[in-house]
Amino acid sequence: MSRPGAVRMIAMSAAHVIQVDTVAVSVDGSEGPVVLMLHGWPDTQRLWDRTVADLSAHFRCVRFSLPGFERRTGTAASLSEMTALLLRVVETVSPHEPVTLLVHDWGCAFGYEFAARHPDRVQRIIGVDVGDHNSAALRSELSLKAQLGVFTYQFWLALAWLVGGVPGDRMTRWMARRLRCPTLSGEVGCQMNYPYAMKWFGALGGLRAAVSVAPAQPMLYIYGRRKPFMFHSQSWLASLQGRADCSVRAMPTGHWVMVQQPEAFGTCVREWLLAGSDAAQAPCLPGAQP
Repeated sequence: MSRPGAVRMIAMSAAHVIQVDTVAVSVDGSEGPVVLMLHGWPDTQRLWDRTVADLSAHFRCVRFSLPGFERRTGTAASLSEMTALLLRVVETVSPHEPVTLLVHDWGCAFGYEFAARHPDRVQRIIGVDVGDHNSAALRSELSLKAQLGVFTYQFWLALAWLVGGVPGDRMTRWMARRLRCPTLSGEVGCQMNYPYAMKWFGALGGLRAAVSVAPAQPMLYIYGRRKPFMFHSQSWLASLQGRADCSVRAMPTGHWVMVQQPEAFGTCVREWLLAGSDAAQAPCLPGAQP
């Protein structure tokens, strides 16, 4: 096992790979600011394949599969362990400049936490379909039916993580099919469900210590409006729309915006990033309500 912080270069086809601790970090693009991409459930770093193709001419696209999300990428990580890993990755790929976070699903939860704990290492945030996930405002806005829907799929996945093995894998894949996850692969299994166990069972120290989602950095928030419920509150959305350095874009998709509308998503992200300080006025970014 590599010592903490150890870095090793590995040859790879289109990208090169940096080994940070036991995590293989892919880097596409040789120039420009770093965009660090974090996926969620039930995905791996391959979620970002098309987005990398859209951005790598202008940015260094950095991504890795979250620990435990691939059967070969180590064990589950607590909230503190995850943010520590993110810090080591950022210090390795961009030691002198802050990075842009591009995050989705559980990648949002971990990325927002990292940005709050290390604000000097994050320049901008692009959050996809998950906003103030742990706020009282969101809980109060969800209907009883929506709350039951959230509890049902999340508790099922948390339980599958506890069950483990082949039964846990079968439970996980069944739920992934029920949720119409577009990026299913042979890697999908109960090993990637630990964030749900953290939320509902307090596993690995739980998530009670997670900060409220109130990013200090400029932010682009993109979400799919064709879902049975949202992962952000209207008050949080309005707070972003009221900031000159933030933008909101609603797209006619479900949860996996970058897969269901890849061209529009890539264009929106690229234009906002290239606009820099004028990002809030980028033409692809009208404010929108669900």
